[in-house]
Amino acid sequence: MYLNDEEKSMLNGDFGQAKKWAIEHQIKVGKFFSASKFVNVSQAHMMVDPESIGQAGVIFLENLVNKGAKVSIPTITDPRGVDLNYYKPLGQTEEMAEIDRRTIRACTSMGIMMTDTCVNYQTIMPPVYGDHVAYGDTGVVIYSNSVCGARSNFEGGPSALAAGLTGRTPKYGLHLDENRLPTKRFCVKYQPKDLTDWGILGAIIGKNLGSYWEVPLIEALEVIPNSDELKHMGAAMASYGSTPLFHLHKITPEAKNLKIEKFANLDLIDINSSDFEALKSSFGNKGDKIDVVVFAAPQLSIVEIQKVANLSNNQSFKVPVIVCTSPQVYADSIRMGFIEKIENSGAKVLQGTCFYQQYAREIGEANSWKRLLSNSTKIVNILGGYGYTPALASMENCILAAVKGEIV
Repeated sequence: MYLNDEEKSMLNGDFGQAKKWAIEHQIKVGKFFSASKFVNVSQAHMMVDPESIGQAGVIFLENLVNKGAKVSIPTITDPRGVDLNYYKPLGQTEEMAEIDRRTIRACTSMGIMMTDTCVNYQTIMPPVYGDHVAYGDTGVVIYSNSVCGARSNFEGGPSALAAGLTGRTPKYGLHLDENRLPTKRFCVKYQPKDLTDWGILGAIIGKNLGSYWEVPLIEALEVIPNSDELKHMGAAMASYGSTPLFHLHKITPEAKNLKIEKFANLDLIDINSSDFEALKSSFGNKGDKIDVVVFAAPQLSIVEIQKVANLSNNQSFKVPVIVCTSPQVYADSIRMGFIEKIENSGAKVLQGTCFYQQYAREIGEANSWKRLLSNSTKIVNILGGYGYTPALASMENCILAAVKGEIV
């Protein structure tokens, strides 16, 4: 890889041992992906939940702190694994909480902002068109690439941290124009009706792609989806297909510049109502008993929280209901009275966490939860591997199921 003078100085250790580690790590990543050089990035977003990093990861972060590590660009965090204001009732242990506390201390010592969110594009300085960033969460990356027109690959935790320390990342993948062009076309012949449908659409496309290097061009949408709809579609697409970028014909920024006739030779896949029904029917049936309802993955926006609050108001839930949102949305929701409405029904709103990355298996075992219901197509795809039998329904039907104790 070509290194400029500043990068050579980092490699020589002139900026300290922490940056030396960071640039060495990035050179290895760059060589693996045949990057010829680095590109400067304006932000980094890293995953540091304790389930992912464990004791070894905490020690690694603490060692970097001891080497004087300081981030050189704004660096923020994905959801944590423990809401330190409410973890023992979930069955989480003091050991889990202590890993989280140590992680927070290490990160803040490096200048990392503990934003604890996977919806930073809805809450914290979203990237702009053409902006090169180093983001870690798959839902964040696909939204930022597709909806904002920014440029990021999926950055693993150490790689995102390295980008925060050096202010750059290897220039490969979606930082390059040629890798952002469509490779397959999809014609939507059944129009999504709610957030769950948008998630199902994303899942159908992701399953048809199944590769990081595939880029779908999605055609025939009759409406312009809002931020939450795009959020659910992208998160599910990334979950089912490892997809980091999509184009909506005549809607998303880069799609507006695409001449569709240039891609007429690409495979064209129709998406029909039967495709929606086939995916949805694989996750639960009417009358199935449930143990818990979860609204998470991605964290809820202020608009979603308001909707959950209105649906929950004056209700009494028979089964536990867990709602996950960002600290930024949580503070606004407290101020607006939404949290009170939700929790008066018997639900619990967690801040700064997301259910599937907060020891979901251990929480399920501690509470004997197995049959989980959600409106998130992403989370039902993931939690089957955590010992749950997940089911999928709209937000409205999730609330009704929580009241009745079974899928309606």
